[in-house]
Amino acid sequence: VTNSSNVTLHSEFIIVGMPGLQEHYSALFIIFLILFLATFLGNLLILVLVALDHRLHTPMYFFLWNLAVLDVLMSTSIVPKMLAVFLHHDRTISFTGCFVQMYFIISLGATETYLVAVMAYDRYVAVVKPLHYNTIMTSKVYITMSSSVWVLGFLLPILSISLASTLRFCGSNYVLHCFCDYPTIMSLACGETAGQVNFSLFLVMISVYFPLIFILFSYFRIVRSVIKMKTVDSRKKAFSMCSSHMTVVFLYYVSTAVVYIGLRVENIPPDGRIFIGGLNYFLTPLVNPIIYSLRNEKIKAAAHRYFRLQTLFPHSANN
Repeated sequence: VTNSSNVTLHSEFIIVGMPGLQEHYSALFIIFLILFLATFLGNLLILVLVALDHRLHTPMYFFLWNLAVLDVLMSTSIVPKMLAVFLHHDRTISFTGCFVQMYFIISLGATETYLVAVMAYDRYVAVVKPLHYNTIMTSKVYITMSSSVWVLGFLLPILSISLASTLRFCGSNYVLHCFCDYPTIMSLACGETAGQVNFSLFLVMISVYFPLIFILFSYFRIVRSVIKMKTVDSRKKAFSMCSSHMTVVFLYYVSTAVVYIGLRVENIPPDGRIFIGGLNYFLTPLVNPIIYSLRNEKIKAAAHRYFRLQTLFPHSANN
């Protein structure tokens, strides 16, 4: 679209993908399709098992169910369009479609950080106040906590995305990424965008660091409580109750740190930056169901009970 000042205003964007790896797009399509199917099926398995098995109708597994929903939505928000780009099928995305994708990616990411913090509180109550767990974590409480996490996560980016969508895009409309990433899209806007970018960065810092501080404080209280336990068995049991969540938290924040550091190293090539930028969105949805399935006896027992998945999830006879 061209205005009266002969400035071209774009109505769509073109997703470039990984320009330096175009000759390998067929192989990348197969790899990411396999990863997408593994992610989708792994999280779908958890969704079905938690819904079917009444033994899993507890706060921890309710939060895990929400985590699986987030992982499925995150994967489906990014991967299908990326696969289309790898197939050279359709690299264009409408102006509206791009900002909708961006909104969902940011919202789902923010919701996951809050949910991980809520799960840390659940583990804190289970370890530090086990006798009061059922009175504290009632169905009303954990449903309210979960609903608040979703509402807060989806409210947070509305202002930033709305402001960004009002900008004029009169330069290049080629998105040097596999999806509509906020910093990449903002770099294509005309005029001054530093104020909006800094405001969005401030919101991101709140979404990342406040939950992290809460998680660290929760685990400080958990470790202090475990140290006071008299027997080794009780300490092992307490740590085993938190091991899956600790692993997920570790991977989530390590991948986020890698993205933050990697995008600021100047000698990394563009394709490397694109790959690192997408790492956080692909790693956790794939790994989360693996961690909770392989390390959780109740999930393994439910998988065997309903689907006879004894080979994938072996469990002992007493389960």
